[in-house]
Amino acid sequence: MTPPSATAAPTIADLNTRLAQLHQQTAENPQFNPVFQLALDLSRKLESGALSLDAIEALVAELECEGLRVRAARLDRIAGPIAPDANDNAIEALAAQDDFTAFAVHWQRPAAHVVFTAHPTFLLSRAQSEAVRTSASNGDFSEANVCVAPAQRDTITLDYEHDEAMAALTRGQAARDRINAHLFRIAAQRWPKKWKSLQPMPFRFASWVGYDMDGRTDISWSTSIRYRLQEKALRLTSYIAALQTVLPSMAARLDRARAHTQEMAEHFAADLSAPEALSKAANALTADHADKLISLVPVIAELEDEARHAETDVARELLVVAAAMRADGLGMGWIHFRVNSSQLQNAIRQRIDPEGTLNLASQAALVRMRELLAEVKPLRSNFAALAIENSTAVRQFLAMAQILGHIDADAPIRMLVAECEQPTTVLAALYYAEMFGVADKVDVSPLFETETALEHGGRFLDAVLAEPAYRAYARRRGRVAIQTGFSDAGRFVGQIPAALAIERLQGRLAEAMVANGLTDVSALVFNTGGESMGRGCHPSSMEDRLHWQMPPWARRKFLRAGVRLEPEVSFQGGDGYLWFGSDELALATLTRLTEQPLWQADTSTPADPFYRRTDLSLDFYRAIRDTQHAHLESRTYSRAITAFGLGLLNDTGSRKARRQSDLAADRTMSLRQIRAIPHNAILQQLGYPVNVIAGVGSAAEGNQEEIAALLRDSERGRALVRLVRAANALASIKTVAAFGELFNSAYWSSRPYRGDEQRIADGCLRLAEYLTKDDRAGVYRRLASRLRVDAVKLHRLLTMIPDDAPQDSSRPEREATRRNIGALQALRLTLFQHMFLRTVMVPQFSRANDISHDDVMEMFFTLRVEDGLAQLRRAFPVHLASIDDFAIDAPSDYPDESATGYAQIHRDFIEPIERSYALSLRIGTAIANEFGAHG
Repeated sequence: MTPPSATAAPTIADLNTRLAQLHQQTAENPQFNPVFQLALDLSRKLESGALSLDAIEALVAELECEGLRVRAARLDRIAGPIAPDANDNAIEALAAQDDFTAFAVHWQRPAAHVVFTAHPTFLLSRAQSEAVRTSASNGDFSEANVCVAPAQRDTITLDYEHDEAMAALTRGQAARDRINAHLFRIAAQRWPKKWKSLQPMPFRFASWVGYDMDGRTDISWSTSIRYRLQEKALRLTSYIAALQTVLPSMAARLDRARAHTQEMAEHFAADLSAPEALSKAANALTADHADKLISLVPVIAELEDEARHAETDVARELLVVAAAMRADGLGMGWIHFRVNSSQLQNAIRQRIDPEGTLNLASQAALVRMRELLAEVKPLRSNFAALAIENSTAVRQFLAMAQILGHIDADAPIRMLVAECEQPTTVLAALYYAEMFGVADKVDVSPLFETETALEHGGRFLDAVLAEPAYRAYARRRGRVAIQTGFSDAGRFVGQIPAALAIERLQGRLAEAMVANGLTDVSALVFNTGGESMGRGCHPSSMEDRLHWQMPPWARRKFLRAGVRLEPEVSFQGGDGYLWFGSDELALATLTRLTEQPLWQADTSTPADPFYRRTDLSLDFYRAIRDTQHAHLESRTYSRAITAFGLGLLNDTGSRKARRQSDLAADRTMSLRQIRAIPHNAILQQLGYPVNVIAGVGSAAEGNQEEIAALLRDSERGRALVRLVRAANALASIKTVAAFGELFNSAYWSSRPYRGDEQRIADGCLRLAEYLTKDDRAGVYRRLASRLRVDAVKLHRLLTMIPDDAPQDSSRPEREATRRNIGALQALRLTLFQHMFLRTVMVPQFSRANDISHDDVMEMFFTLRVEDGLAQLRRAFPVHLASIDDFAIDAPSDYPDESATGYAQIHRDFIEPIERSYALSLRIGTAIANEFGAHG
């Protein structure tokens, strides 16, 4: 790299130019790695003093800014148009029904249920999120508008996540109110004698933040009760504000209910560990009180009665509030509890198999479960029963009983069961719902996300729906509820096979409902996908996003069966909340969903070739799945992901990605020990979204022309190709290989060979000697080779399929984006080399707490940097007890200057390591923004 002068720091333009030059060398030497060579160029300048960490930070900040601008522009492009007037006009155009009955029926059916989840995707700080959503809202993507947020990260707690979810819900509710007001205005103009009978519900909202117990031990039952009370008080506050002018008497009544609810929330926010404290809080909540409100049914009736006699403008405002109450009840929306199937199985085993000899997947267990359900009698319960219950699953049902009995008796509650693979588990949930008297208000929903659940989900649904007790329950609730999970499914079988397996499962649900005579109830299908292409979010357009998780083919299955479909979608964590980050974005997002109701499909459309030519598409699906499965089971792939991958990631949620383990366990960690979001995030950071791309090229081998024709002629096939192209446009196998070079002993031993890096020569040789026994260089070379073989085949396939998503002026130019990502990766590799060199050059220290110098080095090489820094600070304390702290009369010449701490070691080693790692995490954020989401 040749900057303008020997001392001038390089610019981003310099890095991109150099990277372009280096890429040309791959024509001469296919094994040449431009990304690692640029990192070496920068590393030499950094270690010689010609480049400083300050200069690198400036480069990182500039690229970080560009990532935020890309993020804002993408949000604007997919959610747009953003301007409120444009979306009002869109609603006007959609409300074109001439007949009042048709108008009412259409708008009383939610286009979608929207769920705000607690997934750990709070990648951006609040300040960065504010910058992105402000830019997307006003259309100004300039540096001056976007790049104003400091880089400091927030401390993410469960309360932080809950506050963010409530803010997103508040904006969603305001947007829905605006849509409803517009609908009432239209109806009043067209049908002046009928419009007051309209009960619109274009959307339902829900959240599981604070209620999801799957994989968590930090959420107690009292946390859920406290949140539910806080949500009730918050929702009452908004109802009060809306009624303050038009019906002050009702606003005053609701304000008294809000004050009572707030007092109850404060009781449950206190320390309830003592029986006396819990008894006081519970008795206050359960006691009769003039201001206690647990149902809005009479309030809604009163509002509608007032509206019947009010003038148009007042009536409209009253009816908008009534519509909101009908949708949300006494909360910010419906709530979803979630437990793992193992928790339910552990609980029910005490009742059907206390000896532990029965296989819960057996027919005998199913027979015993039927007997229990036939015998169950509702039991009364109170907060004391809840407090002493040891079973996590049973506690959730007890908590639901208290919520329905004393907080909100109207809004149903979902019970999501993760990793549900046995019919007995669903019946166990139904048993506890019956036992605690909540079965008429709780929807039990199995989650299909594992390989087994996806492979055998059809038979599972047949078995559950064939149970007389379940059918009776479904009719009582008016729906059959299921959940599909794109994140874990994408990790286990690959994103494309996951999407195809899930749509097949959706179709099997429609068939099972027909076969078991359940066409008189709704099918509630909750598709949970994240914001990244590796977790079920199609990046091309809102239409692709909505069709990817539940394509028209699956919707037509329900329509043709005469089954009413209740589709539900997730907006996950901080990334998902951006869609509701401002009033303008919330309105735009809901309008886009309204334009394409998720239950809608054209039943007259000819069969898509992808579903007609199953001789091709099924083999294509299986071949991709087999490739993905081979990666998942591969020691090479597992080692590459777990070698240091978690250390590339910021903390993005209150639930930690890294489970506790020792250093030996880190070397043998299984991919199944890493959750889906960090797994996918690591792939982004390594530079190649394996779970999206891998296998597509190989699956077409030997039949490329027919497969290409199928994908070209099929709507589903073209969407699949658009997803693959989007991922491939950001992918770089050279970057994957570059990470392996960090652990290449030959590289470190050769680097000082010319004699011009004497300052670090000893450090390089120490690294070379230490890494002679390390396997990571070979692991990454093998992985890169496997990926390259498949990528070449993919390139051949894509050349046979026209690109129907060409670039436009709103998208960054493809090569510029790749160069920016390449520059970010090179800068991070530079920082890692700086860290590694400082690590091996730290003076030796004595073993303590069974931690040796080599152990500390391995902490840094696995990017357990905070652990390593803690050990170095222990070994080299900078602040010692001072002799001046003592009032001693006798003089002392000791300690002298050489015995007053390790400030120099901190300046030369510890602080540069800490700063380099902090910059690497900022680079991780910038790369994730280029990919569109965290994980």
